[in-house]
Amino acid sequence: MDQTRMPLYEALCRHHSSRPISFHVPGHKNGLLMEPLLKGSAVFLQYDATELSGLDDLHHAEGAIKEAQDLLSAYYGSTKSYFLVNGSTVGNLAMILAICRPGDRVLVDRNCHKSILHALRLANVQPVFLFPEIDGELEIAAGFSEKLFAHAFQQCPEIRACIFTYPTYYGMTFDIQSMVRIARRHGAYVLVDEAHGAHFCIGGPFPKSALDLGADAVVQSAHKMLPAMTMGSFLHIGNPRFPIEKLEYYLSVLQSSSPSYPIMMSLDYARWYAANFNDEDIRYTMSERERFIHRLRKVLKVQEKEGQDPLKLLVSLPGVSGFVLQSAFEKKSVYPEMADLDRVVLVLPLLKKGMPFPFEDAAGRIDKALTCVTAHAKKEKATLEFPAGLTVLQMTYAEMEERQVEWVSFKDAAGRIAAKMVVPYPPGVPLLMPGERITQAHIAHIQQLRSYGAKFHADPPFNENKLAVY
Repeated sequence: MDQTRMPLYEALCRHHSSRPISFHVPGHKNGLLMEPLLKGSAVFLQYDATELSGLDDLHHAEGAIKEAQDLLSAYYGSTKSYFLVNGSTVGNLAMILAICRPGDRVLVDRNCHKSILHALRLANVQPVFLFPEIDGELEIAAGFSEKLFAHAFQQCPEIRACIFTYPTYYGMTFDIQSMVRIARRHGAYVLVDEAHGAHFCIGGPFPKSALDLGADAVVQSAHKMLPAMTMGSFLHIGNPRFPIEKLEYYLSVLQSSSPSYPIMMSLDYARWYAANFNDEDIRYTMSERERFIHRLRKVLKVQEKEGQDPLKLLVSLPGVSGFVLQSAFEKKSVYPEMADLDRVVLVLPLLKKGMPFPFEDAAGRIDKALTCVTAHAKKEKATLEFPAGLTVLQMTYAEMEERQVEWVSFKDAAGRIAAKMVVPYPPGVPLLMPGERITQAHIAHIQQLRSYGAKFHADPPFNENKLAVY
């Protein structure tokens, strides 16, 4: 297939060139009604169309959208691929609902996004959680060993599906090919939230995609690492025996019936961008990266690990928390992806040869930001002891539906069962999830993160030092 084409973009350009007059939705009428607000920028809204003749329909793709998705599938080597306009969240929901039946045992990476937990509850399964091994140097999740994963099946042989986060939010990968091999031997599906790995298909120096390593279904946030608009994602099916009809039913239920054409056009472009990324582009991206790192190392510690995505840069300053460092950067209008107690994470761009990016300006601003930062003795870290082996929820999802939720103070919450998620955001991995028993270590960790200024997704009483419990 001709990977230099962008069928949906081409169709929208043909439509635009006809000087269309809109008597249809959306209400901005090809941007005319937003011109007073956006001035000349409203021209982009001329691509914000709807299911008109020649522009196809995401929910019944037969023309330009189908061709664009076929090109996507051909490039990624999938059985079938889909554009997602509701983010990777909708892909995670759909693939899990398509595979899992009520009551199924599902093995879940505990380092998962909250959307995975939402899908498990909607599917009414019995999740079994496996905590990843921890990198001793960086003290972050490092994935799973073959031995740990095989032992999980010995303990729970009736597992129907395994759900992994690959890569981690820090760009770390692990031997997922061995996980696929073991799961297949036991008749289990492997579903992967690869939100941060849409660019892995480009090849070295990037890690391999879980799709290439045998996963049955993979969801990727094209908007995270490729140049697509926010909420633009891909869903790839790797297994020809995957229940496609059921998957497409859930996609039609969960995705908007009025999908965004600008988002879909950007997905068409993101696929084109990756498919036409050549060796010269790779060398240029890595050269610019190395120059930036060399500049940062004069003032910051840069942490790199084997198997890590080179576009994820972990930087730290001895004696300074990542949250303080993030705040200092932002005062100079340099915005990292996220921070934790020890570091900030920078997501670097995937640049085609000669494409400018303000690395030097960023380095200069970071230099100035650090002049306002004073090293201090960080508080002793409140660490969570991750349990070895498998863990299960203290009550089923059906039981949770029948129970009353109570809000109690932090000091009274230890020993109770959590009723709502507490999610440091980003990256969106719940520190507490419904059905999990709250420990004093959970509370200490929450309090410490809050003391450093971490942001949380949690209901308002959380701000009054209260947790929801059953």
